[in-house]
Amino acid sequence: MVIRHADWSTPAFGLRPVVPDTGPFPGRGFLEALWNHAPAGDLCLAESGSALVPLVIDETGLQWVGHSDLVDYRSPLGDEVPDLLAEVLKTSAGLHYRFDSLPVEAADVVRRGLARAGFDAEPEQHAVTARLKLPDSFEAYMYQIGKKERHEIRRKRRRFREVHGTPQLVTTSGTGAGFEQFVEMHRNSTGAKGRFMTSGMEEFFTALAGQAGWQVDLLCGADGRPAAATFSWADADGFYLYNSAFDRTSEVSPGIVLLSMLIERAIEATCHTFDFLKGDEPYKFRLGATARPLFRFEGST
Repeated sequence: MVIRHADWSTPAFGLRPVVPDTGPFPGRGFLEALWNHAPAGDLCLAESGSALVPLVIDETGLQWVGHSDLVDYRSPLGDEVPDLLAEVLKTSAGLHYRFDSLPVEAADVVRRGLARAGFDAEPEQHAVTARLKLPDSFEAYMYQIGKKERHEIRRKRRRFREVHGTPQLVTTSGTGAGFEQFVEMHRNSTGAKGRFMTSGMEEFFTALAGQAGWQVDLLCGADGRPAAATFSWADADGFYLYNSAFDRTSEVSPGIVLLSMLIERAIEATCHTFDFLKGDEPYKFRLGATARPLFRFEGST
């Protein structure tokens, strides 16, 4: 039996995602904050007691909750997702569907659900995330990225120290001074980066910052002034870098210095993954990441 919820009260969010290492993105906290940021259409949290698929029906059809630009991973929850998804599709005749940002494990589960509903669909790759598998020590990490990148990280750290003093990594949670500095750094940026942090987007980030696991990391010099910042989510196994900003007036490369320090700290905390999330920017792969393909299905019921 399929139950369709129009609010976030279902306990089915306690089920395990079908895809490992997907951070906060399949969870109620993230999805509810995203929905409150930009609600569109009718919320349709489909669950069967042993599975949950967080969907929305809007003017474009049937899709996962939230715009794909803000969601790095999609993953249904529970053990019987194919049967649940098949029932949802059978009772949603005449709708266009679009399921995006699916790691290969989720794509396989969705494909089986589509097949059980009578649709012969194959996934199309449309994006990648960039994941770094962490070794046991920072020394081993520096060795595995190769001589050129190892030299660049050391040079940029040395240059930062010469200009700003010893680099300091300051971690904050909640919506206090660290969060405010992150937002301000965004708004002082040029181009698309500077236009990103609208008042509405700030409200979304504020909602996330109030949840467990989210943090702001600031790279500061001897004077305590931040030169770069990241907004991330972390647990015992992985670090997920959701957004970043840096001081455009800096004469050095604070972004790379901050990333190298975050990677070093994650290794010391025995995390197994440092996830740069969506995007194929070259610097991610120079720092040792490998691509994790993301797939989508699109069609009509």
